[in-house]
Parts: sequence; C-alpha cells; structure tokens
Amino acid sequence: MKIAVIGLGTMGMGAALNLVRKGHQVFGCDVRDAVRAELATAGGTAVGSAAELPADTEAVVVFVVNAPQTEAVLFGPQGCLAKLAKGAVILCCATIAPEAARALEPKIATAGFLMLDAPVSGGKAGAQAGTMTVMASGSEAAFAKAQPVLDAISTKVWRLGEKAGIGSTVKMVNQLLAGVHIATAAEALALGIRAGADPRTLFEVISSSAGSSWMWQNRVPHILDGDDTPLSAVNIFVKDLGIVLDQARALTFPLPLAATAHQLFLAAAAHGEGAKDDAFVIRVWQALTGIDLPAGR
Repeated sequence: MKIAVIGLGTMGMGAALNLVRKGHQVFGCDVRDAVRAELATAGGTAVGSAAELPADTEAVVVFVVNAPQTEAVLFGPQGCLAKLAKGAVILCCATIAPEAARALEPKIATAGFLMLDAPVSGGKAGAQAGTMTVMASGSEAAFAKAQPVLDAISTKVWRLGEKAGIGSTVKMVNQLLAGVHIATAAEALALGIRAGADPRTLFEVISSSAGSSWMWQNRVPHILDGDDTPLSAVNIFVKDLGIVLDQARALTFPLPLAATAHQLFLAAAAHGEGAKDDAFVIRVWQALTGIDLPAGR
C-alpha cells in the first residue's frame, strides 16, 4: 500500500518505520533534514512538504501538532489532497479539539476521501514497537481502508463510533489524566527531594506501591537521568490541557485539577522549559524551592 506519514516526530516516526517493516511503500514528510534522513536509511522515502508526496497515495497518516497544522498539510497551498488516490483514507492522529475533528470530516468527504478521527497513545515505546492504542471513530469504509495501517502501528484499536469527534473526545479525557499525572509525579518527587529522600530509592519504592502510575514509572526516570530531551514536550501539555479546559468551559464543567496542572505547565513554559521533556515541569518546584535535581548517572 502506498502510504504517507506527515510529521515524523516521536509517534510519526515510529508509525512510519513500522509501516516500512510491514512492506508498505512509505513516504514520510517533515521539515527536518535529520528525521528525513533517518526514514530514508530505514527504507522509506522522505520529502519536505506534503505537496511533494507522490500521486495516487492511498492513505495519509497525519501526526502534526495541532488542528491548524492538520488543515494546512491537507488543504493548504502545500497540502497533499491533490496527490491522493480516489477514495484514499486520511487518519487524523493529532490531538485536536473534538469540534475541530468534526469540522474536518465534511471537508474531507467533499474532497472525495475518507477520514478516521484517530488519535493515539502509547508513547515512544509503543510507537517504536507498533503497539500503540488508537482511539478511532469514522465510517466502516474508512476503517476498512485504514486497516493495513492500523495493523502495522497498533495492537489495540478502539472503534468508538461512526462520526469524527468521538475519538478526539476520548483522547481529550486521556490527556486530562496524563497531564495531571505528570504534574503530580513531578510534585511528589520534588517534595521527596526537599524532605531529604534519595530520589532513586523513592522512585523504586513508589513504583512498587499503590501511589504509582504509568506516568510516574515512565517520566520520573527522565528526571533521574537529567535528560530533558523532549520525547513529549511541556508545550504539548500547554496545548492539550488547553483543549481540555476549553471543552469543559463550553460544557460549564469545572475541572480544578486539570486547571492547576495546566497552570504548572504554563509556568514551566514561561520559565523557558516549553521545548523540554514534559517531566521537567518539575523545574517549577525547583525554581520555587531551590531543590537540587538529579544530574544523571
């Protein structure tokens, strides 16, 4: 199958590499030279803009940051719609507001293509292993056309309904939990450090105790290693928790914990950590209390 992956970040690169391994003809799109070279080395073909994708592309997997970028790579001056085969499927995997996903569906249908509202979860490890969870909604025809893509990149596909917006709603709830859990993990580790606990021992104890979480086990090692390379950046949760809060406001629904977590990520971004790994929201507590963070091994 001729498949394009637009956005070769952590999740998009993992998806592209797994599609290559499954024998698909894969075209990756990203503005960064280094990631294009990585895909080319692995057996894919890389281009710098969506307009450079080949004709008769059968599926497009969109892993950009937000809704405006999704619109741009599909419908913009450098968009890819003119290059797609009749009846091609577009998997919109970015975390976007439900109403943005709902607005995309009729535009894509009018252009003659199928859409899956298909945000994903699983982190770098899941993306690299092809074991992501996909929270998808769309027509039966869209699911059928996208099945070879889904088989390559995921081990769990939730079929959440026939209309776009449902997948993005479920991902929004996931991001509420993920953002709060990361902020809480950082807060707990910072408190332990301030109180004199050895951070590595604290991590090991909590990891085998009732207070643990997936985010504690996944993100705290980044802090312990002093590695703020952004597998998922602070700015992602500024955006994603912003989506959560906007939706809640429209529903007149209070979200005090999510709002607090959002303010903490905003504070980290204001402190210059926006492009750093999201675990380093802990630098808010470092700035406030003067604690010494681990410097790695």
